[in-house]
Amino acid sequence: MTKVLRRTAVSALTACLALALTSCGRGREYTVPKEACGVPLNEEVLDPFLMDGEKIEAKGGSVIETGTNTQGACTIRVDGKLVVHLRVEKVDKIYDPMDPSEEFRFTNREKMKNLPFAGLGALGDAISMVSTDCAGPEVDHLITYVSVDSQAGGDIAERRKHIQAFTFDFVPKVKKALRCTA
Repeated sequence: MTKVLRRTAVSALTACLALALTSCGRGREYTVPKEACGVPLNEEVLDPFLMDGEKIEAKGGSVIETGTNTQGACTIRVDGKLVVHLRVEKVDKIYDPMDPSEEFRFTNREKMKNLPFAGLGALGDAISMVSTDCAGPEVDHLITYVSVDSQAGGDIAERRKHIQAFTFDFVPKVKKALRCTA
């Protein structure tokens, strides 16, 4: 390879790398809303799942105001890519997330310990499930699910820690919005 050809190749590669880094490093061009899916958002616990992009949006409606449905589901997306999927079910009793019938939801399921509220919880690599009393005017018991993209939120240990933190923040907000007394 001649010196001229080598310099041309190096220049071309440098230009391509600079262009790639410029387009990848655009950052977050959106503002995280104060509320989505019918509940207030805490940007601090949502942050580990956020990515660079132009637009953040919630799709699917409220997990609180479900009309005659017994469940509500909503996804938060950045530029169309899943950040967090939330689901709340209004149920007739406490369901144990560690019951064998719930195993299909999880990869590496473990019981959640030290819940900051009364209830039962389980945590997997990309989902949490919490069953709790409500005793509210419209619902007796709740099940909340928080799931994320299996590649989001760092390595598996970090992702699990972040899902738990989000869940511990989310469940009390759901209970408050549904006027739970238990």
